[in-house]
Amino acid sequence: MVSTGQLTRVVDNSRAAFLSGRTRPLAWRMSQLENLLKMLDENEAEICEALGKDLRKPKQESICLEIEFLRNDVRGCINNIESWMADYYVEKNIVTMMDTTLIHYDPLGVVLIMGAWNYPMMLSLGPLGGAISAGNCVIIKPSELAPATSSLIATLIPRYLDKECFQVVEGGILETTELLEERFDHIFFTGSGAVGKIVGEAANKHLTPVTLELGGKSPVYIDSSADMEITVRRLLWAKCINLGQTCIAPDYVLCSKEVEVKLVEKMRSLIGEWYGNDPQKSPNLCRIINNRNWERLHNLLKSTKGKVEIGGENDSKDLYIAPTVITEVGLDEPIMLDEIFGPILPIVSVKSVDEAVEFINKRDKPLTLYVFSSNKATQNAFKTKTSSGSMVVNDAIVHLSVETLPFGGVGASGMGGYHGKYTFTTFSHQKSVLVRDFSALGEYLGETRYPPYQDWKIDRISLLMKNRKIPKFLSLILYLACFFLGWLVSSLENKFN
Repeated sequence: MVSTGQLTRVVDNSRAAFLSGRTRPLAWRMSQLENLLKMLDENEAEICEALGKDLRKPKQESICLEIEFLRNDVRGCINNIESWMADYYVEKNIVTMMDTTLIHYDPLGVVLIMGAWNYPMMLSLGPLGGAISAGNCVIIKPSELAPATSSLIATLIPRYLDKECFQVVEGGILETTELLEERFDHIFFTGSGAVGKIVGEAANKHLTPVTLELGGKSPVYIDSSADMEITVRRLLWAKCINLGQTCIAPDYVLCSKEVEVKLVEKMRSLIGEWYGNDPQKSPNLCRIINNRNWERLHNLLKSTKGKVEIGGENDSKDLYIAPTVITEVGLDEPIMLDEIFGPILPIVSVKSVDEAVEFINKRDKPLTLYVFSSNKATQNAFKTKTSSGSMVVNDAIVHLSVETLPFGGVGASGMGGYHGKYTFTTFSHQKSVLVRDFSALGEYLGETRYPPYQDWKIDRISLLMKNRKIPKFLSLILYLACFFLGWLVSSLENKFN
């Protein structure tokens, strides 16, 4: 653990380690990734225990939604890092046909990862694999609102990873404020929009790029063509995992009155099937993180003018809010204005796809949009007429398991993305490189740029630089022709010199 007052020295030490070149070799990056995977494998029980203390998180959710997610991310980095690091060769024009043009992936330097409390292990360490793969030194700031997990991360990281290149800073607002005064080469933040703005303002002082993984009200649209049994299971699972404290949890439902009646009926039955007659006694539900968030959710329940169809029970001492479904909510109620981040699901009646699209577009762009429909036209309407960080059709949350899909927000729901190779590129600078030799042909093609300037030179430069769509086989023929011409010119020069 690093305390306040030491932070400048910590960042300086990490920067010195980075500048030494230690993080650049493939072998070093691979060894750190293997050690990170080893840390997750050897401490599964301890991680589950910490998550249980912070959120009373069930073992299955701890392993499947946090630990195994991290394992798979690190495995993906290990399996692909060599290809990710490789130079990427790009297309050329006529003038550069004999040159080498490529993108080289440079590590950014010393980066800051700021985790969140709702998935305190996964969101603190999820970006770490990509940052290591890209060759960076990392400062990790877990959330102080999940103290058991934060303490465990601070204990494990120096035990398994390079102590100078990877540091953990624990603490609250004071430590975070001081940390943000330091200069980083990238800041990766997961949390609320309000805090995200503070992070962005602090980063601006150093012109530091940021990735902001925020949230918002992720809408769900359901029509009568959806399989209602499957829809309810997938929807309710996505809403109830972590007791609704998930940034991409379904926030509210848009549907017709006819669909609403079927939904409520089936959700009432399924809640009883999954969690029993008294869900508070179920071992399969988490708890709200703290009193402040419990009070916030309780006030949403008290302030609604809607009809509580299911749930509504709560217990402040147990930090418990029952899975709750509300209909007939007013659009100006607090529950429809801010992200709920809890097990409360309002249902809003709409009469058509167009009305649902208009409803969504009048509000901030959500982190995720869910559509349950068998109608291809309906699916396409939401895909093409709305804007959101991501979109899932006929399921929810599962897109996070696909590392080839970037995850991130748009507008108020965030900026930047990650997962898989997208995390690697987030923590890399894509450096453009052009390599040219001193051949006579190359000099001939480029000599028209030199003074004295003349009209015929303008015509030749325009001809050579014109952007053309050249079929690949013609590009190969052109390259071979240029190569032969260059060889011929060089041969003649050698002969007569």
